[in-house]
Amino acid sequence: MKNEPQSSGLPASQQRCKVWILILAVMTFAAPNCSILAQDNQPVQLIFDTDIGNDCDDVLALGMIHALQSRGECELLAVTITKDHELAAAFTDAVNTFYGRGEIPIGVCDSGVTPQAGKFNVLASETRDGQQRYPHDLTSSKQAEPAVDLLRKTLAAADDGSVVIAQVGFSTNLADLLASPADSHSKLNGMELIEQKVRLLSIMAGAFTQIRGDTGHLYDHKEYNIIKDIPAAKKLVEQWPTPIVWSGFEIGKNLTYPHQSILQDYDYVDHHPLAEAYTLYNPPPHDRPTWDLTSVLYAVRPNSGYFKLSAAGLVSVADDGLTTHTEKEGGRDRYLIIPDEYKPRTTEALVLLSSQPPQQVGN
Repeated sequence: MKNEPQSSGLPASQQRCKVWILILAVMTFAAPNCSILAQDNQPVQLIFDTDIGNDCDDVLALGMIHALQSRGECELLAVTITKDHELAAAFTDAVNTFYGRGEIPIGVCDSGVTPQAGKFNVLASETRDGQQRYPHDLTSSKQAEPAVDLLRKTLAAADDGSVVIAQVGFSTNLADLLASPADSHSKLNGMELIEQKVRLLSIMAGAFTQIRGDTGHLYDHKEYNIIKDIPAAKKLVEQWPTPIVWSGFEIGKNLTYPHQSILQDYDYVDHHPLAEAYTLYNPPPHDRPTWDLTSVLYAVRPNSGYFKLSAAGLVSVADDGLTTHTEKEGGRDRYLIIPDEYKPRTTEALVLLSSQPPQQVGN
């Protein structure tokens, strides 16, 4: 899909990307209540916990994190994975390497949850002329660290109250972290370590309004990230000690990713892992809901006016996976709200960030 080189200047796609980046910068600083960095004016220290391979929005969210890091707004400390397949870590490493950050540590689970390869993680095993199509060093999850060990090591090395976790998959890893004992990384148990180091958990899970079905009826939605590991989700809501902001199923449904961007905005290289993952998962003209991107956007830019927040309260998870938010003054949990008038600006931010080219285009 790459454009042919022009006789002078940059290809049109790269010119377009530069213009979009400038527009986003102006748009962000003009936004109400803007605060793109953490409260201490330092990049957000971010851990990304993902079930990458089960949907293409995880991949777009990871690309968005790299764009935000290139802008100096966050630092991706680690990626932990809740999809239990060996190519999930390899594909994650391929995406990180594409963006010039192949050194980012990756942790994996051993849960048996969604053990299938997925539609696009197989890209990590494909070759072209004897070479990896997407270069990477981590060829199997067997070479990666256990997720809980990586989480404990990463948190122990962080400043107190500095870490934001964006969880966009199952609660498997964070529930296991809560239950972890003291070890060589920290004398604190998991609960104590989270309480000392984590500032916010931004989580894509649950549903906090009724969802309108294909036939127009409203129903109570039992969301995928919850129901695939209900015991872990229940443990998280019962024990997590720091503030949580939830992006429910209804948020992503209201912020679909325009497929025209997939066809046009990633063509600065012949092969792009984000565009290819999206196409393999559900090809254009499908406009995919942007569930996971919203949790990343809020995690890094919580005060930039992309969403409203619910009243404080507590979220509970029923035995069948249904989530409920009960208002309570001073409660730990809030959930995102997307008014209609916010949708164009928020969608634009998601598209511009996820399609931003790496600082150094590698292929």
